[in-house]
Amino acid sequence: MKKVISENLKTLVYALLIAVFIRSIFIQPFYIPSSSMEPNLLVGDRLFVTKYSYGYSKHSFPFSPPIFKDRILSKRPEIGDVVVFKTPADNRTDYIKRLIGMPGDTIQFIDGLLYINDLEIFKDIKSDKDIIFCGDKTIEVNTFNEKVSDKTFKTVYGKYYTFQNSQKFIVPDKHYFFLGDNRDCSKDSRFLSSVGYVHENNLVGKAQFIFFSSDTRKGSIFEIWRWHELIRIDRFFKKIK
Repeated sequence: MKKVISENLKTLVYALLIAVFIRSIFIQPFYIPSSSMEPNLLVGDRLFVTKYSYGYSKHSFPFSPPIFKDRILSKRPEIGDVVVFKTPADNRTDYIKRLIGMPGDTIQFIDGLLYINDLEIFKDIKSDKDIIFCGDKTIEVNTFNEKVSDKTFKTVYGKYYTFQNSQKFIVPDKHYFFLGDNRDCSKDSRFLSSVGYVHENNLVGKAQFIFFSSDTRKGSIFEIWRWHELIRIDRFFKKIK
């Protein structure tokens, strides 16, 4: 009996070690809890993030152990990437936003319009009648196809551009500037006291695709009898742009 228990414990330990290894080195699941990345990521989306995309830092591992000081096998992210990172405020909380500014870039909002390095970012309006979530409330938005560098993605701005004007943000060396796609409903690098510029060591990984999604606003996934209205099958295995 003792031998059976011992073997089972060994198997469990090995399984946990393998799971931690895969989670730390290759791929990790994440859950979307807020509406800051709507319409591209919805509350209740579950997605996979590749840990190897930008190399590794202590934040690549559970509980951020001080294994090494800087990044190893470091790779530079690209403008437009959707990135999971640890917030500079506590170095523990995971945020997911879109990379907008590289080291040395200047970012500014003028009359609700986004400028990078003093150039207005091109936006092609798709709809001026959309309604999306902002927390527990809904807001009227204008929906655009926005092009930054060579990437085009969907963004939304409040109907009256509630975030009108900002200071000129100058991204420091080895730091990055992030925005939520739901531009008037996102706590991101514009808010220096809570997020601000994100150091390269705080990058966790690149969001790749959604593997599961359920509308948690309508109910719990454990309500099996309601799966027909809760589960968003059309979002399964959807690539994140």
